[in-house]
Amino acid sequence: MFKYLSKKKNFIFVKENIYAIFLVIFIFSLDRFSKIKILNSFSEKTYILNNYINIDLIWNTGIGFGLFSFESSLIYNLISFIIAVVIIILFYIAFISKKKDKLIFSIILGGALGNFYDRLFYYAVPDFIDLHYLNFHWFTFNIADIFITLGIIAFVVKDFFVKI
Repeated sequence: MFKYLSKKKNFIFVKENIYAIFLVIFIFSLDRFSKIKILNSFSEKTYILNNYINIDLIWNTGIGFGLFSFESSLIYNLISFIIAVVIIILFYIAFISKKKDKLIFSIILGGALGNFYDRLFYYAVPDFIDLHYLNFHWFTFNIADIFITLGIIAFVVKDFFVKI
């Protein structure tokens, strides 16, 4: 890793990386805007948009889909630290990746940073999009989760179509 960095000292400032940083900032901002709007406009009661989507504000202290939600601050801080390390690694991978991968990692990073910001400042992530059909409700999620999921799906699908 350090050999690569010493060879390309200005690898961060190449055009593709600047575009990737702007995409990360755009997705992060979109997520922040949506969460601020929800937090300022809705209480923790359910607001029914239509037969399939509700706005239902919940606070997620775990990771995706509420997994690893614990009352222990030690476990919460450990998970937050691991997430921070993963984000740093993803930034590095994004910077050294090819254009298509750079786009995919930027989408994931924009969402990950949005949720990580909430973990740091609210000690939980506000999730508010409740998709459902009749009595079946999917996990409640937010805009950052959408981008993380889209990025992961794009990454997996891309690998199915890459010829070796």
